[in-house]
Amino acid sequence: MQRRIEESFSRQGFLTLLGARLLSVTPGEVTLGVTLRPEFSQQHGAGHAGISFTLGDVAAGYAALTQIEPGMEVMTSEMKIHLLRPAIGDELIAKGSVIKSGRRLIVTRADVFARRGAEEVLIATLLGTMVPVAADL
Repeated sequence: MQRRIEESFSRQGFLTLLGARLLSVTPGEVTLGVTLRPEFSQQHGAGHAGISFTLGDVAAGYAALTQIEPGMEVMTSEMKIHLLRPAIGDELIAKGSVIKSGRRLIVTRADVFARRGAEEVLIATLLGTMVPVAADL
């Protein structure tokens, strides 16, 4: 499972561009991180919501992928984000998890935290649905 997620993660061009890191993989849970760089900020200096959304969506998607058989992938069907606080910190950490795994739909959640030193502050919560698809789209 770990290797499968690592191999898929390494093929994500956008995540490579962002400098995202795969921090942990366990059944039904995946954690990612990205360093907040100045070019990721919005006009007020906080991290842009697009970075929070991307990281949360991908963490949730990989959490879903841990629950399905090899040879299949997942795609996001829908994803809702609640932006709770500005993304102010040194890095963002997204913790994705599976709420309910079905044959056709996988309901997921991701919490995104801004980390500054040892302190983590919840800045966003995402709730979404992943759909298993054939790996050879």
